[in-house]
Amino acid sequence: MTTPLRFSLLRSCFALLLTLAFLHCGNTSPEKESDTPAETLNSSPSYPTLGYLVALDPLFNEIVSPETKIEVIASGHTWTEGPVWISYEKCLVFSDVPRNIAYKWTEAKGEEEYLNPSGYTGEKPRGGGKGSNGLAMDNEGNLILCQSGDRVISRLATSADLPAPFFETIADQYEGEKFNSPNDVVVDKKGNIYFTDPNYGLDKDDPDAKEMDYEGVFRVNPKGEVTLITKSWPTPNGIGISPDGKTLYVANSVPSKLIALDLQEDGSATNERVIFDATSLWEKSIAKQRPDGMAINQDGIIFMTGPDGVLVFSPEGKHLGSIKTDKKTSNCTFNEDESVLYVTCDDLVLRVKLQIQL
Repeated sequence: MTTPLRFSLLRSCFALLLTLAFLHCGNTSPEKESDTPAETLNSSPSYPTLGYLVALDPLFNEIVSPETKIEVIASGHTWTEGPVWISYEKCLVFSDVPRNIAYKWTEAKGEEEYLNPSGYTGEKPRGGGKGSNGLAMDNEGNLILCQSGDRVISRLATSADLPAPFFETIADQYEGEKFNSPNDVVVDKKGNIYFTDPNYGLDKDDPDAKEMDYEGVFRVNPKGEVTLITKSWPTPNGIGISPDGKTLYVANSVPSKLIALDLQEDGSATNERVIFDATSLWEKSIAKQRPDGMAINQDGIIFMTGPDGVLVFSPEGKHLGSIKTDKKTSNCTFNEDESVLYVTCDDLVLRVKLQIQL
């Protein structure tokens, strides 16, 4: 890993170069920020909607109002994934995995290209690009990426408000074997990074690409030390942590299970257990999407994408209801006060307004 001092110097250099480029562009452009009417920036456009809500428990209606609409805020992508809300920029960043591009969305400007490339930085052409997948913010406000194509967990080496495709590798192997294709990621309050590593992003044209004989769930501590949490499941996908940091949740795709593990102070995990089996929901579903990404709110309520939308669970795994899209739905995240759930859904990005719990 890059030392903190070296990383800081690199980051400062990148920021300086990009700032100079930005100023140069600004001097040659006739447009100014003040040319845009304030009412245009502050207005909320009307978005198309899709889907519907299914309440299975009264608590669901306290979380998602029965009158809530599922808004389509971005469209025309190949496969959207890994949404993350950057609070100090008031923006959503998400991955289009096959295009190898991350995009930025704001209410004022809509969708813009954010990082290109986002996940595969090599020169050898790859089918589908295999860009970034899961994204997260660390406790210092840095963007953390599952770079599926490069098979690493990385940190954006430039600031999130002035991004450029320069990355610092945080972890790329365990016990001398290269990761398969890091898929989804979450950071706890102590700075530990947890991620899943299925083989979805491996180069199918390279039979020797796979070095591990399993798909694992890993932890990287702030010192950069990598620990294997579990290799019990063949396709670990989405990942989340309870608000108290004591429970790790993993969505496994095949078989379709939601798994919980108790986290110990030393970083190990015990009491691995299935808290929800989504097999029957998948069998009856329209879109045939397996359990995928997730987000967990301050009350420990789990929002897991899967069969036909977003499934909402209690911390113990009771299915409270679903936000139904009837499309393949990959991942989700909250804004800073958890009043909005953003959902990546096939070629779309969706927005669902929630009821804030007091």
